Amino acid sequence: MRTHLLTALTSLAMALTAGAALTRAHAQPAPLAAPSKAPPCPAVLQQTAARLQDEKPQSLCQYSGKVVVVVNTASFCGFTPQYKGLEALHDKYQSRGLVVLGFPSNDFSQESGSNKEIADFCESTFGVKFPMFTKTSVSGKDASPLFKQLASTTSTPPRWNFYKYIISRDGSAVTAFNSMTEPGSSKFLAEIEKQLAKP
Repeated sequence: MRTHLLTALTSLAMALTAGAALTRAHAQPAPLAAPSKAPPCPAVLQQTAARLQDEKPQSLCQYSGKVVVVVNTASFCGFTPQYKGLEALHDKYQSRGLVVLGFPSNDFSQESGSNKEIADFCESTFGVKFPMFTKTSVSGKDASPLFKQLASTTSTPPRWNFYKYIISRDGSAVTAFNSMTEPGSSKFLAEIEKQLAKP
């Protein structure tokens, strides 16, 4: 009788031990999925620029993986109404991965205001919501590193206000358009559609 009791107790203990081990095995957390990697930052975007509204430094690498339109702007130019088209462009395509980046410049003597005055003008006159940066030199030996690189890549430095550069998602292709090219022109939109279609 005692032998049977000991055998039963031993069997019960073994079953409980096995059950506890099984419970621990099931309680182990599943391995975490590897976080999705951010796209590498193209060389052309490895720059820092100060935001127009508060002059805080911003890394342009935050736009990695997007199709980027860079444009040098001015408040007192015959092409200044292009702000409206640029904002419409940004609004239409941003959900597909487009961003417009505006860089006011006085290189052509048509942007004399302070950064605050430029910000107020852009917002109140044209409702600009796309990212804008502080007044920047875009041509010649004093051009910012970004515009030097754009000019070098395309052999087309800005020769007036509202030159536009379309940068592909991976930064491997940069296409330049002069001031006469409206943001809504067919050739400009065709290049944007082409770049947005690429993964």
